[in-house]
Amino acid sequence: MSRIRTLAVVGAASASALALMISPASAAGTSIHSGSISGPLYSGGVTATNLGNVTVTTSLSNATCTSAVQSGTVNSDGTNLNVTSASFSGCTSSLGSVTVTAQSLPWTGGSVVYAPVSGGRDGTITVGNFTVGATVFGISCVYSGTLTGNGYNPDNPNRPNTVAQAQAQISNGTVNKKSGSGLCPATATVNATYQLVGANGEQLWASS
Repeated sequence: MSRIRTLAVVGAASASALALMISPASAAGTSIHSGSISGPLYSGGVTATNLGNVTVTTSLSNATCTSAVQSGTVNSDGTNLNVTSASFSGCTSSLGSVTVTAQSLPWTGGSVVYAPVSGGRDGTITVGNFTVGATVFGISCVYSGTLTGNGYNPDNPNRPNTVAQAQAQISNGTVNKKSGSGLCPATATVNATYQLVGANGEQLWASS
């Protein structure tokens, strides 16, 4: 039964992971561009697709999702990122598959903040107000919360994956139980990496 608890939160891991184009903090001084860092300002759709497995770990066990895709919109100054859709698949553990569904969409209030660190990220990315449910063997759990990750421009040599797209990485992020069975653990630790592109596949860049 302990592994059932972990399966129930794997959806929160995946979802959080769009995780990744956003921060409730003020995005003053941030500009989003398409095509290159000097390209035109970009406002519009953003799609986040996982790079590698999304993993969730609790004090009881762990689980993975092999595919997670989220879509939303963002303003050219990095404000008002809204996640409008999210889907997850390939979520498994030693017990088998788990059904993961996004709830309470859209998830609003996100932003991208340009905050470069020498030898590291180009900015911070946070998703707030996401809510995800998961069910396995009839046991359902709902998780909700805010995750913050590092953001990378397509040419940053320190980006997590060699793919030449903007990327977001959540490392040891925490999500909290909102409702569900008493078998659901109170928290889970999330690790995930996503690539981020515009509505028509444009490269996205952040600058000041």
